[in-house]
Amino acid sequence: MCKRIKILSKVSNGELSVCECCGIYHLEFNNIYFEFTHEQYHHFKNYLMTIEEDYWEDLYANASVKRKIPIPSVQENLVLMFNREEILQLRLLFCKRGCVYQNYISLKDIDYKIFLN
Repeated sequence: MCKRIKILSKVSNGELSVCECCGIYHLEFNNIYFEFTHEQYHHFKNYLMTIEEDYWEDLYANASVKRKIPIPSVQENLVLMFNREEILQLRLLFCKRGCVYQNYISLKDIDYKIFLN
C-alpha cells in the first residue's frame, strides 16, 4: 500500500496522484480507478491528448448513448466511454502547472449558461 501519496492535480470529477515511494500513478475519475507505472502514465496521457472528440461524436451522432468517446482497454471486452466534458477534465488532470493546453475550449464546451451583454 502506498504511504506517501502526492496529489498532482484535481478536477471536480477526480484527481491524479503519485506515490513518492514506488512511483505508481493513481487516477481516480468518477467511478473509475487506474494505477499506472511511469511508462503507462505517459502512454495514457499521449493517447488522451490525441483523441479527436468531433470524430467520435459524429460517428456516434445517431446513437442513443450519452457518452460517445471510447477509450479502449487491454481487456478486449472492456471499452471506457466518455463525453466531451469528461475528456476535457481528464486532459486538465494531466496538464501540469504552466502547461499550455493545445486545444482551446470554446463557449460551447463550458457547461454554464452564459449571458453576453
